[in-house]
Amino acid sequence: IQFGEGGAGTFSDGKLYTLINDPRKKFIFESFISAGAPSEIRTDAHPHIGTDRIREAVKNIREEIISLGGEVRFETCLTGLVIEKNKIKEIILNNEEKLKTEDLILAIGHSARDTYEILYENKLQIEQKSFSIGLRIEHNSKTLKKIQYGNQYDNPNLPAARYALACHVPGHRSVYTFCMCPGGYVIAAASENKTVVTNGMSEYSRNGRNSNSALLVNVFPSDFDSQHPLAGVEFQRKWEKAAFIYGNASYKAPAQLVGDFLTNKPSKRIKGIFPSYKPGVILGSLNDCLPEYVINSIRAALPVFNSKIKGFANPEAILTGVETRSSSPIKIVRNESMQSNIKGIYPIGEGAGYAGGIISSAIDGLKAAEIIIEKYSKK
Repeated sequence: IQFGEGGAGTFSDGKLYTLINDPRKKFIFESFISAGAPSEIRTDAHPHIGTDRIREAVKNIREEIISLGGEVRFETCLTGLVIEKNKIKEIILNNEEKLKTEDLILAIGHSARDTYEILYENKLQIEQKSFSIGLRIEHNSKTLKKIQYGNQYDNPNLPAARYALACHVPGHRSVYTFCMCPGGYVIAAASENKTVVTNGMSEYSRNGRNSNSALLVNVFPSDFDSQHPLAGVEFQRKWEKAAFIYGNASYKAPAQLVGDFLTNKPSKRIKGIFPSYKPGVILGSLNDCLPEYVINSIRAALPVFNSKIKGFANPEAILTGVETRSSSPIKIVRNESMQSNIKGIYPIGEGAGYAGGIISSAIDGLKAAEIIIEKYSKK
């Protein structure tokens, strides 16, 4: 599910909000609208397409690529590189087919761990990078609307309630909310066997029973177990496997009520808020599913967030673990022409460590395309 069309895999929900000020944004938004995205993304402060609509939009983009002479190959992956004199010459596919190329754009996403290993084996320069890990928190979406809008909460003209919170409690690491999904769902996002990873999504209507967001804490290369360029991947994998074990090795996710989490006791039963994660959750304690400094930082942050949004630390709210894929754990080093130390290889987007969402990734891709177009226009 991490490898579907759409950027974040099958369940990308099309959040287009970005602080980047780049003229290419207009082209990206218009391309989405031409492909079937709602036209209001042009003017919304927090534009959002929705999982149900972005699937069709990306399909239409794919069909346009094909109509213009492009080729799209499903069930096909990169398994090897042929490099001569520090230049890319061929790529090898999983059916052992070889394709000659002088230009390889790697828009691989932050979960393409098999490709990371191929790049490392072929001596592409890779660096460790900080990222964030944590949990998903779920509240009743109607309750959030009451908190935000008061007596007008049921006004149909008001959008689903959103929030963005951050704090730093002395003695702990900073904690922030991420990928807030109004009226959405906590979803499975693992890409390997015997691991559990959570993410969030909303459909276009954002009318689900619950709203959720990630509660994330920064982790740094100094937290990793080695200096290996891919040590961040192993760090993610360690906690994803722990979540699988504490979910009774059933692909159910470990979960705990906020009230029990704050008092450090295992949860035994769901109360007023029902978790949306499928195939389900296993109640208990989350203490062993993440590093102690992450758990303690979130525990310290929840009362602060509750002072900003009364009810955020509702004892019946649900915490589900673990979220480990907030961004790439590596950076593939590139030069001013966006090429790696192997000439002709262009690592771009979130997986390469140069973007943090749909728009920034798309802008990065456009920049690479412009460089390649300019290269061939001079020939």
